[in-house]
Amino acid sequence: MSREKEIYKVTLWGSLVNALLMVFKFVAGLLGNSAAMMADAVHSVSDFATDMVVIACVRISSKPKDKSHEYGHGKFETLGTALIGLALFVAAVSIFVGGAQRIFLWANGGQLAQPTMIAFWAAIVSIVLKEIIYQYTNRKAKQLDSEAMRANAWHHRSDALTSIAAAVGIGCAIFCGEKWVVFDPIASIIVGAFIIKGAVDLMRNAVGELMEKSLPEEVENEILEIVRSVPEVSEPHDLCTRRIGNHYAIELHILMDGNLSLKAAHDKATEIERRLVERYGEETHVAVHVEPLGED
Repeated sequence: MSREKEIYKVTLWGSLVNALLMVFKFVAGLLGNSAAMMADAVHSVSDFATDMVVIACVRISSKPKDKSHEYGHGKFETLGTALIGLALFVAAVSIFVGGAQRIFLWANGGQLAQPTMIAFWAAIVSIVLKEIIYQYTNRKAKQLDSEAMRANAWHHRSDALTSIAAAVGIGCAIFCGEKWVVFDPIASIIVGAFIIKGAVDLMRNAVGELMEKSLPEEVENEILEIVRSVPEVSEPHDLCTRRIGNHYAIELHILMDGNLSLKAAHDKATEIERRLVERYGEETHVAVHVEPLGED
């Protein structure tokens, strides 16, 4: 199965679970008189929306190179990651603000509604299902080296964390009495802050790629070691790297004996390209500029 189809399959499974949970949580929130569960349902809506973003962006990023996109369409997957991070951030801020408003209401003598058992069990079901989907999506994201899928996996995990907060708050309200209802918004604020941090990290990484951020230093050092391992090649320099979707772009200069024939120099450059492609994948873009040894 192709990479694109694998991503579709994983994301479609996730979207099916999100769609079912979205409806289930709204019903449970209404019938169970739980504001926390309603907020959790809204988070599931954002999960479902990001699934659609992943499918759309991966479909576009999988298109072959064309005249207007000579480096391919990989940046669309990075754009999808940024959009997921933004959606996650908005959902987390909404949860954070909602929790703060409920705490403020309680602190000023207001009454918080006491939820019922259907809301509690809805939270438990959500925790179990979302953790299963997170583990599945995250494992596949590593296998397929997809940043958009990693971002979506984190979105699944954030929904599970939100459901934990809802379960704690709802459980305290049901089993410990009305005076414990305030633990629901307190837990929501804690989890909301945690999710905000994760969303900011996702957006920072995605924006870095869109702004042509270089590959990590350890990857660049590995590239230089691979180049140095080719006989008769010395002093690789002016290394420029970046990520294009799920593959790398590598450009560098090398020094070789100026008395080598053009064909010999070309063969060495081709050997460097072959070794880098073997290490980083068939879609790796490699450009090698050859300079004669001993000249400025």
